[in-house]
Amino acid sequence: MLTLDDFDFDLPSALIAQHPTAERTASRLLQVTDQALHDHRFGDLPELIAAGDLLVFNDTRVIRARLFGRKESGGRIEVLIERISDARHALAQIRASKSPKPGSRILLEDAITLIVRERSGEQGEFFALELAGEGDLWALIEKHGRLPLPPYITHAAGSDDEKRYQTVFARHPGAVAAPTAGLHFDDALLAQLGERGIEAAWLTLHVGAGTFQPVRVHSVAEHRMHAERFEIPPATIAAIARTHARGGQVIAVGTTSLRALEAAAQGGELHAGPAETDIFITPGYPFRVVDRLITNFHLPKSTLLMLVSAFAGMDAIRSAYRHAISHGYRFFSYGDAMFLDRRESPRAALSDLSNTCQ
Repeated sequence: MLTLDDFDFDLPSALIAQHPTAERTASRLLQVTDQALHDHRFGDLPELIAAGDLLVFNDTRVIRARLFGRKESGGRIEVLIERISDARHALAQIRASKSPKPGSRILLEDAITLIVRERSGEQGEFFALELAGEGDLWALIEKHGRLPLPPYITHAAGSDDEKRYQTVFARHPGAVAAPTAGLHFDDALLAQLGERGIEAAWLTLHVGAGTFQPVRVHSVAEHRMHAERFEIPPATIAAIARTHARGGQVIAVGTTSLRALEAAAQGGELHAGPAETDIFITPGYPFRVVDRLITNFHLPKSTLLMLVSAFAGMDAIRSAYRHAISHGYRFFSYGDAMFLDRRESPRAALSDLSNTCQ
């Protein structure tokens, strides 16, 4: 039985990256294979990928999901939007000395009045909120909200964060955390990859506030993930089918891309379209789609550390993290990256993908 202790490690606080590198591609890249570890710069990536392989990116855009305000009683609150359901409704986490009661009102940023409705989630951690009066919640939050940097970044979001905590290909707003593996790519690197015959495809998974929630159970099997919305276009399904048909490899850029692809294939076929997933990937999971993974270094005891351990193997990840710490790699959202090969081979059985592209 796997427990949290299997995914714990000591990380010096000095290795938690507080700011991005001067250039996106200047971060370091640790290549992890069954045989060895190799130190690179992220700009070396085109040399590590073969022509005919496929990179799958998450093109979600981070919304200005953090807001401060007060309750009707005058008490101060902090709100982190989990998701905006429509122009008038949202789910959110609320931090306050005392939780607001259903039916009460909160005023955020002296501009947005919301009515608190029922609580939801496994442990009631989310509040349903409804806009009071006229307006569009999307527009109001984008105008008055603040960029939601992760809790381990200690400074308030500034102008540099406004640019660098978004990928250069961010298109579809809805995430409250960045798909951080994509932060290492700039337009020049994307062009270089294309010139070398490496294809690109896109999907959208809106990263939720639950990504920052700790695992609260000792036995890993008892943990339940928060659901996240994603959509995979038919063109991406077709690109994956072509890549595997010619013997190429599908490379997920980030754990969010991997989760979306594997969730969409759980029924035995890879399906296009919108969906939600609470997929929890731990060691022993049979991967069906993804062959290689680009990802940042993750928090101790986190579900993402469990995911990469499932993908590359627990021993390989432990070795990689020991190497990264001893060689001064930078960790978490603004940190360095890993390039992982999938441990098990061949892939789990997956029906002919071409059948799903009709």
